[in-house]
Amino acid sequence: MDIRRLRILRELADRGTVIAVARALSYTPSAVSQQVRALQAEVGVALTEPAGRGLRLTDAGRMLASRADEVLAALDRAEAELDSYRSIPRGSVRVALFPSGALLLLPRLLRRLEGQDLIRVEYRDVDMTPSEVPGLTADFDIVVTHRDDHAAPFDQSRVDSLTLLREPLDIALPVGHPLAEQDPVDLAELAGERWISPDVGFPVDDVLRSLAVRTGVRPVVVQRINDFRITESLVAHGHGTALLPRYTVDNPGVVLRPLAGVLAGRHVEAVTRRGAAERPAVRVVLDALVAEAGAVTR
Repeated sequence: MDIRRLRILRELADRGTVIAVARALSYTPSAVSQQVRALQAEVGVALTEPAGRGLRLTDAGRMLASRADEVLAALDRAEAELDSYRSIPRGSVRVALFPSGALLLLPRLLRRLEGQDLIRVEYRDVDMTPSEVPGLTADFDIVVTHRDDHAAPFDQSRVDSLTLLREPLDIALPVGHPLAEQDPVDLAELAGERWISPDVGFPVDDVLRSLAVRTGVRPVVVQRINDFRITESLVAHGHGTALLPRYTVDNPGVVLRPLAGVLAGRHVEAVTRRGAAERPAVRVVLDALVAEAGAVTR
């Protein structure tokens, strides 16, 4: 049933005449009559009957008018609640983070959001490639992802993206490695190393392959490991060399050294559906992410 027509029927029950309803709602009498007839056709029951030169409600009309009060009151309550969602940060915010991004940002992000009692944030770690990110925004309000320095930015016609930080990628070497004392390290000096890299298509592997194109040094990848904590442990025990993000590594057996003359890094970004950041609750979480990213890089 059309809500506007229900309101007109309720006004007719209250005011008694079509002319009075028209005057109250700034309609013409004919427009009021037309809307009442349309409502009758919609419900399939006579709602009015002639009364002299005017109309009066039938029993069905009076019943529907009384129920209209409940419907309109519920709509008013719903509209009031929607207004609060537009102005007050509240409701659920679903956040997906790539695993090492969650390791870097999530613990202190949770602390930053303590006290936001009206916001319920649901987090999931998702091992994602850049090509999968736009699709993930259908299931998540915020997708925290990463792409390498040389990758194209996300299509702004589909999503909004906010850069949180740029994290350099360094050479990870075991303590005692002959190159561990060099700062920086030339990639050519690593030509004979065995490399540990994520699966093909993930940003760090993209960087390793782009470095090979730029330098002519083809890396020999002996292991494909997506979990950086496992990669750290393997490097620490001398099982290979890796490119690892500078702010994420936390293993005393690993030495990080920057690459000489090569730009290697990953951009950590928060990606949302177009317009999603207009929700106050989503905006609060985005602001907390920006603040935490800033703390990481200070």
